[in-house]
Amino acid sequence: MEATSEARRRIDNAKGFLSNNAKKEDGIYYDKKYVKIAGHTAYTGILLALNELLGEKNKKTSRSVEWYQQELRSIDKSLLSRFATAYQILHIDMGYQGAKSAQLASLGLQQAEKIIDWVETRLTKTQLKNQ
Repeated sequence: MEATSEARRRIDNAKGFLSNNAKKEDGIYYDKKYVKIAGHTAYTGILLALNELLGEKNKKTSRSVEWYQQELRSIDKSLLSRFATAYQILHIDMGYQGAKSAQLASLGLQQAEKIIDWVETRLTKTQLKNQ
């Protein structure tokens, strides 16, 4: 489960960008550049974990957000909901728009961690089942 370890490392890196570089004051990050970097870093961590779960099927298909949503819809609707929230916060709000709310960033990172935990649990169960 190297992918989930790498995904967690990216979440930790995103937290580091926010705490060390984004200059938080009164619940607001002042350096938009590092908010954007943190958002993109955390979102790619989610994608790494999900790619491990979803495997190589449909390799020729472009892996757009819609592709991930379709795949997750058939697996677990609560996971789909978490993904939609993380996508909106980490990728769109933080990654592109540079949303400065520390509370919003915290929610996005929490959702990312829950997705990675879910994937790791699912992969562990699958491995145990196949042994």
